[in-house]
This record gives sequence, C-alpha cells and structure tokens, in this order.
Amino acid sequence: MRVEILTPETKLFHGEAQAVLLPGIAGKLEILENHAPMIAALQKGNLEITKNGKKSIIEIQDGFVECIQNKLSILVAGGKINE
Repeated sequence: MRVEILTPETKLFHGEAQAVLLPGIAGKLEILENHAPMIAALQKGNLEITKNGKKSIIEIQDGFVECIQNKLSILVAGGKINE
C-alpha cells in the first residue's frame, strides 16, 4: 500500500509498506494492505512502518489517518524518524 506521512513543515515518509502500526486514541491500530476505508484520530506515540521485512519507527505527535483504496494518508502535528 502507498503511505504518506505529512507534518505542517515537511513530508516525513512517502513510499510503499506492507503494514503500518499507529497509536490511535482508543489503542493501537494496525493497517495492512487492502484494509477497509477508515478515518481515525491519533495520539502521541510511535508509528511503525514495515517495508520488505524491515521496520522503521517514527515518533509522532497527535494527528489523523485516512485509509482509502490502498492509500494511507497520515497527517500529524510533528514527528521525528528514529530508524
């Protein structure tokens, strides 16, 4: 699936991923390929992207995620890549 992570200042990530683990406000959310359409609020925490068996961690502030037609758009107040 295509994943894009944006802050007001920059694009933190843009590319393909097999799975994304997100810190939702009601608990962790894992999005896999062909997930049903959804929108959810996010809280401060670690976002984990799995690509080709390798995991990357991005520390994010609060924000929102939209999943539609195998595209994941994540909008956050701020973030830092912690590969």
